[in-house]
Amino acid sequence: MKIYISADIEGVTGTTDWDETEKGESAYAEFREQMTAEVAAACEGALDAGVTEIWVKDAHDSARNLIAAKLPQEVILIRGWSGHPFSMVGGLDETFQAVMMIGYHAPAASDANPLAHTMNRGITYIKINDQLASEFLLHAYAASLNHVPVVLVSGDAGICRHVQTFNSHIGTCAVKEGVGNSTVSIHPLRAVQAIREGAQQALAGDLSRCLVALPEHFHVEVCYRNHASAYRAAFFPGVRAEGAHTVSFDTADYFEVSRTLMFVLR
Repeated sequence: MKIYISADIEGVTGTTDWDETEKGESAYAEFREQMTAEVAAACEGALDAGVTEIWVKDAHDSARNLIAAKLPQEVILIRGWSGHPFSMVGGLDETFQAVMMIGYHAPAASDANPLAHTMNRGITYIKINDQLASEFLLHAYAASLNHVPVVLVSGDAGICRHVQTFNSHIGTCAVKEGVGNSTVSIHPLRAVQAIREGAQQALAGDLSRCLVALPEHFHVEVCYRNHASAYRAAFFPGVRAEGAHTVSFDTADYFEVSRTLMFVLR
């Protein structure tokens, strides 16, 4: 079995402030270590389940966060950004049997994580068909386009609840809860253990039940914090202004959603 893991940091155990997630900040090293430990745990759980090939996408910020030597030797690691529209699941295709998302977080415009956002901090919200879109949803739809199910998501409790609204068969592992500008987290070692066990369990049984259904039509709305960003985005083909801070577009093809967002979220 061949699986794909996409790794972020804002949903990792304990992360509470942006300086804990940003390369070059003094607090970053501790949480880089925990991000690596949680990804390694998912890999180990997958190996326990009989997986023979694991691709890991470092999908946070510079995409140069994971400590490669601390991952299992079976891992193929993708660092940096290729520029492909699938972004946090770049390199994913139909040859994979499952996707896991580790360290994921609540979407922009939610109150479930002090670090809640969707793709970048200049976005007030992204909605697809009038529902808040998280980074989980954007990339679960990309996986579904390739007929690959997302079987496990770890992160804050908010993203775990969000995942369940789209497919209750997907395994979730909540390692923290956001309360205002604070987080309440389980112990880092407990998180690692829970993710390893969750990964093994998620790969048992009928994985196809975890496939997120693709809508027949996508109405996408992007609201920016800065009105100038909305003004610029409205010049992209097919995108229209919906007010000083908001643009929208429509398509029946999810690849076009990914491609358009790649440009209008810059």
